[in-house]
Amino acid sequence: MPSIALQARQQIALTPRLQQAVRLLQLSSLEFQQELREALDTNPFLEYVAPTSASGEAADAAEGTAGIGAGTAAPEASADIPGGGMDQADDGSMPPEASSWSADMPSSGALRASVHRGIEDGEGEAADWVRVPVSLREQLHDALRLLPLKGLDRVAAQVVIEALDDDGYLRQELSDLVSPIDTDDAQEDNEVLDEDRLRVALRVVQTLDRPGIGARSLSECLALQIEAMPPDTPHRELASRIVTQHLERLARRESGEMQRQLGCDAHALQAACALVRRLDPKPGNQYGRADGGYVVPDVIVRQVRGRWVVSVNPAIEPRARIHKLYAEMFARSGEASRSPLAQQLQEARWLIRNAHKRCETILRVGECIVARQKAFFQYGEIALRPMLLRDVADELGLHESTVSRATGNKYMATPRGIFEFKRFFPRELETRTGGTCSAAAVRVLIKEMIDAEDPRDPLSDVVLTHELEKQGVRVARRTVTKYRQMMKLPAAEMRRQP
Repeated sequence: MPSIALQARQQIALTPRLQQAVRLLQLSSLEFQQELREALDTNPFLEYVAPTSASGEAADAAEGTAGIGAGTAAPEASADIPGGGMDQADDGSMPPEASSWSADMPSSGALRASVHRGIEDGEGEAADWVRVPVSLREQLHDALRLLPLKGLDRVAAQVVIEALDDDGYLRQELSDLVSPIDTDDAQEDNEVLDEDRLRVALRVVQTLDRPGIGARSLSECLALQIEAMPPDTPHRELASRIVTQHLERLARRESGEMQRQLGCDAHALQAACALVRRLDPKPGNQYGRADGGYVVPDVIVRQVRGRWVVSVNPAIEPRARIHKLYAEMFARSGEASRSPLAQQLQEARWLIRNAHKRCETILRVGECIVARQKAFFQYGEIALRPMLLRDVADELGLHESTVSRATGNKYMATPRGIFEFKRFFPRELETRTGGTCSAAAVRVLIKEMIDAEDPRDPLSDVVLTHELEKQGVRVARRTVTKYRQMMKLPAAEMRRQP
């Protein structure tokens, strides 16, 4: 029979403010800046605060110090929500110091205005502000327009171009590209886009631009590049036979077997192999390549009077504050607390406080990492100690999930370079004496052994395992293989010199 029962239980629910705090904490520095730009453009109660000395900060940032001053101790954080994120107050109040925090960047509207002012002042053209690299497919389509192809021949070439990978290879079977094409030419001539037509189109695409584009394998890619060389190129024919018949032997450096199979002398073989090694295995990568992805460090570490000081990068500090005039006008208007403007004012206060808490949490985590891995900054990666997220969480009084969000996609600028926070959390490995060492230190040892090996008798993974055992580090052979592959070091057969 139906019955009514009372049941008491507890559960944790994230308020919208806590959800925003969690989301901001796990964003990278560039994503965080974009979030602030959008808020500055859409929320009328937020205003951008320009830095007091833009030129000075720009010069400092160019030097890698970004104008950091003496690091101050971060205030203690309250207990955070387990599994959720940073602690927040229940009310919507804004701390007095939060209004002075800001993002070191203009909003998109201010950036557009500066661009227009530069153009109007005759300082440059609009195209000077935009640099769009030409992609591989765009380059090939432009070259295809110059050929006198019509109907399905042109369509087939276009299909092949669109099927190319970014590195220029065609890794799909031509049979997979066959599809019914409903065009006027196909209806008039009763022609179809079959595999034979695609094969001819592929050959056309391979001649459009850089040699090697449109290859279906590494061997074909290198052969196309050798075919495009002048006929009088020394050892051209021998190099062509190597890439078509003995490419695997070349990779294994089996010079004696190749010399016997090709029937040539050692000097000619060496010159032909040198010619092959000068070829480009991925010609498509030469197109549409950006200047390279870059990261903005969240914290900056430098040594001051023998101490390692950690500071928040001024380039990512949120330079936004509540617009006092608009806030006062809204307060005097007597609008209802549930009106859209009241909600925007509350969101502006939440954003400023959460941005402040984000920087504070990242700074505290960075300081804890530097304190625990101090030997790394003095001696390098071989001195990295094993460390877990739980160790930092227990020391700072935070939840492990909070530390995980504070270290994901976050970077630290140090005198040794820029490193991701996750780099300082290597796994723990046991030693023969009962102690522990980090996996990063083992990788450094493997790299040093390989660098010091005899090129004519390289160390195999089994030998590397035994050498590590002699130094007191117990690892399996498959672990050594995994670490070697992580460092992109070839196997012993590939490292052997003739």
